[in-house]
Amino acid sequence: MRTLVEPAPASHCPHCGGELRLKLIKPHNHVADLEHEVLACVNCGHEWLCTVPRDHYAPLTKVA
Repeated sequence: MRTLVEPAPASHCPHCGGELRLKLIKPHNHVADLEHEVLACVNCGHEWLCTVPRDHYAPLTKVA
């Protein structure tokens, strides 16, 4: 049986210590290939917006 490993401290909510999960990815700047990632805490519901470089290996999402 494998031992369980705690997630990195950056993936914990600074308010309540709950787990942060990816909620939404929005395009931010097409020229610089940046995206906004919205992270939400599973315990308290606080959301954080992070600007990150776009992953060129991830599939593009379709807009309805």
